[in-house]
Amino acid sequence: MFAIVRTGGKQYRVAAGDKIAVEKLAGEAGETITLNDILLAGEGDSIADASKVTVSAEIIAQAKSEKVVVFKKRRRHNYRRKAGHRQQMTLLRITDVGTAAKKAPAKKAAAPKAETEAKAAPAKKAPAKKAAPKAAAAEKKPAAKKAPAKKAPAKNAAPKADETK
Repeated sequence: MFAIVRTGGKQYRVAAGDKIAVEKLAGEAGETITLNDILLAGEGDSIADASKVTVSAEIIAQAKSEKVVVFKKRRRHNYRRKAGHRQQMTLLRITDVGTAAKKAPAKKAAAPKAETEAKAAPAKKAPAKKAAPKAAAAEKKPAAKKAPAKKAPAKNAAPKADETK
């Protein structure tokens, strides 16, 4: 079975046993991750429902890709700049491309945990603050005086009449 997954802004066609290099993902070498953004899945010429397919991968290593040289030059101006860049990447080995039936029971087990947290949250409610201390604090501090607004000169003022006629 194959799947087309999207990670790091790129799309990859993967099958079980494939090795791919993708943009850096969180995790250490040896950890297993699940690629969730599945665009298409199928087997041979038939297409399967991508929402019911999961892709599991094992992180082989965290590495850097080939060096990219960035060279800028403006001729006749004695301007040259040279820099390099090595992009962080993660090497993955695709372990399984299959249906999501394995994961459904795990989600049900997590639901009771969320319910217990929801019951505990109202008990931790903070006491309401009183409005009286704020009013008392406002009385102690005198209000700051504001400077009067300055009048801006009129832009379309009428020209002054000449008195020397």
